[in-house]
Amino acid sequence: MIEAEVEFNVEFYDVDSMDVVWHGNYVKYLELGRVALLEKIRYDYNAMKESGYVFPVTSLKLKYIKPLVFRQKVVIKAALVEYENRLRINYIIYDKVTGEIATKAESIQMAVNMKTKTTMFECPECFIKKVREFE
Repeated sequence: MIEAEVEFNVEFYDVDSMDVVWHGNYVKYLELGRVALLEKIRYDYNAMKESGYVFPVTSLKLKYIKPLVFRQKVVIKAALVEYENRLRINYIIYDKVTGEIATKAESIQMAVNMKTKTTMFECPECFIKKVREFE
């Protein structure tokens, strides 16, 4: 399983009046993890574009366990758990100091051929090759 981690601090612009992260900002945090994971296997968004495919998110699940708060030091871990037919990435967001889990999530992405605008029901070979080179 390929994993990547990103550390960040909860910033003021991400919290509500009670200093708790607004629920919609967790999607932004997932993106931080996804970008790190794709960069790790050398298939970032520029490589996607160059290969002629995009991978829009088709499904997103979030389980809020414990709130994140202003100035908290946090880690997001993203793990690629499926890649042949679609991308399935699992995420864990946890407190860097205590290790307590705040959020668990999953995203599903499907490849789309940019020329034909058609959804692929298998990931393109160029992506599968990058994953297998890394494993």
